Amino acid sequence: MNRKLLDLWVGFFVAIGFAAVLFLALRVGNVSSANFAETYRLTAKFDNIGGLKVRGPVKSAGVVVGRVAEISFDAQTYEAVVTMTIDGRYHFPRDTFASILTAGLLGEQYIGLDAGGDEKMLNPGDVVAKTQSAVVLEKLISQFMFSKASETADSK
Repeated sequence: MNRKLLDLWVGFFVAIGFAAVLFLALRVGNVSSANFAETYRLTAKFDNIGGLKVRGPVKSAGVVVGRVAEISFDAQTYEAVVTMTIDGRYHFPRDTFASILTAGLLGEQYIGLDAGGDEKMLNPGDVVAKTQSAVVLEKLISQFMFSKASETADSK
């Protein structure tokens, strides 16, 4: 095999390796799942968003129907304001319930939308009125430890 052909094959495999690394980096960063379909925005206010991040999934019935677009803080109500972009194919009733859930025990946090039964649908820019904040694992553990400590103190 001559030198030019060998260099060509090495270059070919280096290009394939670079493309594979780029593909994996985009998958890990949730960038390759970008959907260029028409979307609309919904907003929800939460007391605590836990570890929710921008570009986090918005799911309904386990299906990704959108992404978290923006997270901000409302200084008037002291709540976190989460703006979501929802795929235009999916529409939800006005009494939809938004919860911050965790994928698995220590997985990423996402917004779960539970559709209600209202006849009227949410319009672009509407606010999801019914929300449930994230369950913070550290808070649960401290409450459990405090209750166990008080049970031990009461039994003496």
